[in-house]
Amino acid sequence: MVRWYLERFLPVWLVLLCLVAFVWPAMISNGPDPFLLSKPYLPHLIAVTMLAIGSLLPREELLGVFHRWPLVLFGTAVQYSSMPALAYLSSQVWGLEGPWLIGCLMVGCVPGAMASNVLTLIARGNVSYSVSLTTSATLLSPVVVPFVMWLTVGRFVEFPVIRTGVELLLMVVLPVAFGFALSQLSTAWRSIAARVGPIVANLVILWIIAVVVAANRTQLNAVNAILLAALGMINFGGYAAGYLAAIAAGLPVGMRRALTLEIGMQNAGLGTTLTLSLFPDQPQAAIPCALYTFGCMFTGTLLSRWMASFPVSSPPADKQESPAQGTPHRNRIVNHPPDDQ
Repeated sequence: MVRWYLERFLPVWLVLLCLVAFVWPAMISNGPDPFLLSKPYLPHLIAVTMLAIGSLLPREELLGVFHRWPLVLFGTAVQYSSMPALAYLSSQVWGLEGPWLIGCLMVGCVPGAMASNVLTLIARGNVSYSVSLTTSATLLSPVVVPFVMWLTVGRFVEFPVIRTGVELLLMVVLPVAFGFALSQLSTAWRSIAARVGPIVANLVILWIIAVVVAANRTQLNAVNAILLAALGMINFGGYAAGYLAAIAAGLPVGMRRALTLEIGMQNAGLGTTLTLSLFPDQPQAAIPCALYTFGCMFTGTLLSRWMASFPVSSPPADKQESPAQGTPHRNRIVNHPPDDQ
């Protein structure tokens, strides 16, 4: 029940918690600020989230990444080429500079979000393909993300490539691998993770965005229509890139919907934490990542419901068989929490 209310009204909780973070000094004038006090621990919170996600990853989905690697590698390549390019193009078109520029580029360079798996189910797309794409992008992130960030962010500021790779390895890949191993070795762990994992993951994302708000209370009035337009261009451009790439590759409707949502949905929660860690002297750079988390959840939900209103020419994608495992996918996605983001 708690999980249902949390996920069903996630944007509402996001707005409410951000409001609390914004007015906290006025509410508790002389007390400690829990949002700012937790800021140094955000990488640890992301690691806990990835541990939960790894614990919820079905074995057959991981095998699916290898069994149909050409299609998965194709989608991952689209993700890591189109989104950084769109972020760079958008920042130049809208003339972004300073922290706004860095933040938008970081949005484009992070891997896809687990929320795309949930939205693919809503859209009646191929859920197994969506999970495979997210898994692939996540596992490759310590190698690919520092490189694409160096190509984009590194053009404007000094960028620590090796440090970024190490942080992604520690925050993302190792916790996912450890969580997956624990779930395979322990039925009790898998059962506990299924109950509390999605709740923990969602709460962490909400808290990260609230911390960004708290760290930028005096700078939020600088957010303008130009920044929002630049982020919108990245988001809608990502959906378009995924859809066009799927058509060019001749993918069936279910996989086409999965790839469309996967490309536009970025793990901006991870991007927020990375930005705060890599650029501690420019906390405003995390604001675009925080805004994108909310924006892509909103647009992705609308897009997935719009997709679901159209018939699928083949059997519903959530009932199609995976090349790796001939079982329906409707019940699998409930184990993958939306994060943002």
